[in-house]
Amino acid sequence: MAWSQTERNGQVLEAVTDMPIPGVNVIIKGTNNGVVTDFDGNYSIMATSQDTLVFSYVGFQNKEILVGNKVTMNVSLEENTEALSEVVVVGYGSQKREDITGAVGVIDAEETFKERPNNDLGSLIQGQAAGVQVLKSSGKPSAGFNIRVRGTSSISAGSDPLYVIDGVPTTDTRSLNPSDIESISILKDASSAAIYGAQGANGVVLITTKQGKSEKAQFQFDSYVGVAQVWKTLEVLNAEQYRDLMTELGYNTQWDQYNENTDWQNKVFRDALSHNYQLSVSGKNNGTQYYISGGYLNQEGAVRSAEMERFSFKTNLSKEVNDWLKIGTNVNYTHYSDVDVTDNAAVNQGGVLLGVLATPPNIGVYNEDGTFTSNPFQDWENPISSTDGADRGYKNQRLLGNIYTEVDFLKNFTFKTNFGIDFNADRYDYFLDPFRTSYGRALNGSSQYNTNINNYFIWDNTLSYKNKFGDHKIEGLVGSVYQKNRGEYSNIERRNFAIAEITTPGAGSEIVGASAGKSEKANASFISRINYDYKNRYLLTANFRADGSSNFGPNNRWGYFPSFSVGWRISRESFLENIDELSELKLRAGYGIVGNDNLGSYAYLARVGSGGNYPIGGQTMPGTYPATIANDDLKWEESEQTNLGVDLGLYDGKITFSADAYIKKNYDLLLNVPMPTGTGFSSAIQNVGEIENRGLEFQLNTINYSNENFTWRTSANLSFNRNEAKDIVGQVITRGGVASRGNVSLIREGEPLGTFYGYVWGGVDPATGNVYYINQEGESTFTPTADDRKIIGDPNPDFIYSLGNTFTYKEFGLDIFLQGSQGNDIFNATKLQMESMIDSKNQLASVLNRWRQPGDITDIPRVNTEGSTDNSRLSNRYVEDGSYLRFKAVTFSYNFKQNALDKLHLNALKFYVTGENLITLTDYSGFDPQVNAFGGDNAVQGVDFGTYPQTRNVIFGMNVRF
Repeated sequence: MAWSQTERNGQVLEAVTDMPIPGVNVIIKGTNNGVVTDFDGNYSIMATSQDTLVFSYVGFQNKEILVGNKVTMNVSLEENTEALSEVVVVGYGSQKREDITGAVGVIDAEETFKERPNNDLGSLIQGQAAGVQVLKSSGKPSAGFNIRVRGTSSISAGSDPLYVIDGVPTTDTRSLNPSDIESISILKDASSAAIYGAQGANGVVLITTKQGKSEKAQFQFDSYVGVAQVWKTLEVLNAEQYRDLMTELGYNTQWDQYNENTDWQNKVFRDALSHNYQLSVSGKNNGTQYYISGGYLNQEGAVRSAEMERFSFKTNLSKEVNDWLKIGTNVNYTHYSDVDVTDNAAVNQGGVLLGVLATPPNIGVYNEDGTFTSNPFQDWENPISSTDGADRGYKNQRLLGNIYTEVDFLKNFTFKTNFGIDFNADRYDYFLDPFRTSYGRALNGSSQYNTNINNYFIWDNTLSYKNKFGDHKIEGLVGSVYQKNRGEYSNIERRNFAIAEITTPGAGSEIVGASAGKSEKANASFISRINYDYKNRYLLTANFRADGSSNFGPNNRWGYFPSFSVGWRISRESFLENIDELSELKLRAGYGIVGNDNLGSYAYLARVGSGGNYPIGGQTMPGTYPATIANDDLKWEESEQTNLGVDLGLYDGKITFSADAYIKKNYDLLLNVPMPTGTGFSSAIQNVGEIENRGLEFQLNTINYSNENFTWRTSANLSFNRNEAKDIVGQVITRGGVASRGNVSLIREGEPLGTFYGYVWGGVDPATGNVYYINQEGESTFTPTADDRKIIGDPNPDFIYSLGNTFTYKEFGLDIFLQGSQGNDIFNATKLQMESMIDSKNQLASVLNRWRQPGDITDIPRVNTEGSTDNSRLSNRYVEDGSYLRFKAVTFSYNFKQNALDKLHLNALKFYVTGENLITLTDYSGFDPQVNAFGGDNAVQGVDFGTYPQTRNVIFGMNVRF
């Protein structure tokens, strides 16, 4: 029976991005009859109801659809999840994923960032790559982040990775607009990072921004509006309970003057709005690729007065002038500003978070004359004074970009020259008027103006070679790199202001301080790499880099950093060819040495200090003094790394799994070492000591179910890391002073970095109400000595993990991403101060259970009328389990159908709602378990001392393509 042919039509889109795919082959199965989709992904073909259409495109999974009675058939093609041919950016080049022999984590920014608030790169990549830990010192909009790739690698030098944005190295990503990012590659082991030599010891994060892809101009508009909230509050004493506590402490006042019952958390915490707009146009035609975007972001903080604003402009252009010459440029300009709030500080130091807890509820916000109220017993003003009392703001203008030329010659050779710059200019402006605050009145007003200018450039030249001889494929690269960084700063502070209307320093009559300085750093390097592939089974990569740095002495200015890695693609061997379920099995092994010169300029020189003034003839005369001792032998920290890995793919890539095991030894640490007193110096930077990190990493991606209407995908990763100080020349280093009670963090040989160090809490004596401690002999004592201190906790997690599930049903999508940390301790210094009962600060409601009379059984001691800290020493009483599981992001989305898009003349339209940090499962009693009061300090982690918490965010957004 003959079946009549009817015209069938539709559009082919990418399943993930909903972008049209031009050039898709649409063929009637079993015949040679077919068509190709146009620039907008549209097709039209004559077919009968009994025909089956086969849709195929390179890099995507084929799809077959029985025509039946359908006239319009819109199709979404899934990427080939095996992704072996996916091109991954590596140092000074790219490789197919199947050819990679090192440990490289890849994050698809389009998939990861498309439905998330995109102001903070650190939060967005958290949990996305095994072995990568994101440390957030604060949840405020202006806060940065610190990344640890396979653990902390240094004590005094930096441990953050090197960031490379379109070939330009940088240490600051705060002004980067995540909406412009195409992909992120994280070079985790030495075999992949050694091409960056002295800057690669802490890993390398390669960020590639978007380029035009479609032959037809594609416009994209993304926008969202969101609300952020502090997800948890802490219970403190109310006005009556506070008055009772003060009476018990012996503080008396005219209480009838203080009859408020103010909830300071309610006054300071707020529903914070954010809104973001991004418009871009991209395309590719006649050998020209272009991507142009502009973005605006404004985000309020959930703590009063905190905010951040960013304008960003991005242009990426490239032109294939002819078949042997290509030129291009990537330029990013950002205008960034923020208003900070003080956290990680006591209330009498302006700490807002401790202020909302410690400020008495008995007072209101303002006095009758408009000034801020204070604690009735101390001149500590309420926290609104800290948020609203001073005009302040930080502004930054940044130009980051490069220009490059590629020349192909002699068939197999390519020469590339690249010149990049990163120009930063920022200023901080502060004014405290002489009237509204007690601190302002004491100073008669204060104005500060600080400026910083940083100018960095890099010039690299590389020559690459690619060829294939039968079963042999070889790629080589040699080149040179020159980098220079020049910074300068100035600051001035003046006091004694007559009025509040003129806020610049010039209106103050007293110069309190003024200074300015400059510094330079230069690096010169030679790089080389060779990749060898035999029969597409046996892989070899070798790197070598020589680095010279102005930071180090003439005896050791140059460092040499080799690496190699091998891979065996076992799945290509004949003895596995007939296993249909196996799509990929590859073993990897690598070894290399990388360096760390992140110490600051002029480290080896004998520097001169200023401020050594001398009284001569009754006058103070300026003077200088020797500040540091010279060390011409000073050199790089070095990191020796060994990595073993396996990559597995099953069922045509529906299941992919990778595992890595590593040992990372960092030696010749740049460490301050005590000096003999006869030298005239107490310490000096030397190359001594060793730190070791060992770990396991696991990454799993699965397609659990997929048909024409419904898809379920899962991704998960799990990372273990063990850190140990192997050698610090017998020193015991303590850091992290909190609440005037000494240092809480310890570095000692044989222990992880930053372990908590203090006394062992015994309990509260029922007879006296005093705390007793357990000494080294296991006996109880009320007066322990310093020798009775021991390790009481470890802020390093046993493991970190994430789990993501993505569900799509027709036009609907649901994405659930969980992220967590297990086995890490937190030292709750907030609790220590808020249960100490030694002064007029308000306290946590838990002190209602305090000891009051002999015989009371409780774990809260008596009030201390002597002001002694004996009952609140640094002890394991304040060490808590900081483990958490967080619903990091939950997104529900809807993609409009094609018939609706046609009426609107759009290619794609999506609406979504996303919740970040919606639920946090934790036993930690503080505001938030993701805390780090000491920021990026390598030796102090996991301390909570009034730290601005991570917030719960709900956003409503849309993505439009036309």
